[in-house]
Amino acid sequence: MVSRYLFWAGFGTLHPLPTIPNYLLTTILPNKLGVLARAWQLGIEMRPLFGKTGAWAYPVYATVGASFGYWLQGVDERQTAVLQQRKAAIMEKRARRAAAKAETGVPQSEGTPIMA
Repeated sequence: MVSRYLFWAGFGTLHPLPTIPNYLLTTILPNKLGVLARAWQLGIEMRPLFGKTGAWAYPVYATVGASFGYWLQGVDERQTAVLQQRKAAIMEKRARRAAAKAETGVPQSEGTPIMA
């Protein structure tokens, strides 16, 4: 994601990079680039952008692609939430274990000793 942003921002600029909303980088910009690439391809082939028989296909494909992207974004958000909950539980467990060892006076080991 960062490489795409740096590519469109101008590689070696001295000014600070502006903040761009995430939806702009993940949805709008790639969609416009895809439409532009398709128009360029049809122009090279010297075909019309919207033929009489295939004019229905572009909106259908765009709708299917947008629906899949929307679903995939939801999957990503749910997985991120689950991972954050698991991380919080693990950190809490580590804190409880450290507190229990501190109360009993047992020195904390640095891990399993390596047998030579």
